[in-house]
Amino acid sequence: MTAQLLDAPVKPSVPAHRHHLSMRRRLTDKIATAAFVASFGVAAIPLIWLLWVVVARGWNAITNLGWWTHSLRGVLPEEFAGGVYHALYGTLVQAGMAAVLAVPLGLMTAIYLIEYGGGRWARLTTFMVDVLAGVPSIVASLFVFSLWIATLKFEQSAFAVSLALALLMLPIVVRSTEEMLRLVPDELREASYALGVPRWKTILRIVIPTALSGILSGIFLSIARIIGETAPVLVLVGYSRSINYDVFHDNMASLPLLIYSELGNPEAAGAARVWGAALTLIILVAISAIVAAVATRITSVHDR
Repeated sequence: MTAQLLDAPVKPSVPAHRHHLSMRRRLTDKIATAAFVASFGVAAIPLIWLLWVVVARGWNAITNLGWWTHSLRGVLPEEFAGGVYHALYGTLVQAGMAAVLAVPLGLMTAIYLIEYGGGRWARLTTFMVDVLAGVPSIVASLFVFSLWIATLKFEQSAFAVSLALALLMLPIVVRSTEEMLRLVPDELREASYALGVPRWKTILRIVIPTALSGILSGIFLSIARIIGETAPVLVLVGYSRSINYDVFHDNMASLPLLIYSELGNPEAAGAARVWGAALTLIILVAISAIVAAVATRITSVHDR
């Protein structure tokens, strides 16, 4: 019996200072978790309130079938009729043209900085992208106005708006693409080079497909960023209550421009159109974010 007791393992005792240290760490973790949850709640309250107000006041407008299929041509200020077909078309066209201009240029810039960059030109390019990322939208709009309209004598148009939106979209595409390209393991590039594959083909066949999910996500999020810009449409194009298919001539409506125009309408119909256009704009941004998430998921599954 005595031998059994002597042979039994003895549990080491935990020093008091280690016990107190463990308790303090757990307490700190709980306090930090509570602080994060409280911060999230404080930040979510105004967002939820904003969405609730916009949905409540704009729901009647967007549930009207004519809202999506008619313009405001011939509609009186006090008459709640017509819709945002012309403004929705203008927003999509302007954002689409900006994406056509900014996405290829942004992708090539990011590829140059990550795959080929080095030396003076790379540092200068990085500096210019940083500067462009901090440029306010009104400054980009005034730059396009002074160059495209005042100097080159082109008229105000939707294309001029797209030029300004492309300037705002470009640094977002460059930075998001850069980050995704940096995440591609160098071992993939080295294995490709070891097999005798040229650098340009390695970039096209291996690097870009590997980073495609993040690149697509950044592109769609940049589109969502520029959809609601107001300064370019206020400076570079006039408002039209009917649809205009010519992007190089005459005025063209957009959702931000419709909201700005109807703010001067004292009638109840004007307020209803303002809230309806605001809710439509939120829906567009939400769709862009959803498309970005879906594209990221699909390309990630395909890569696996």
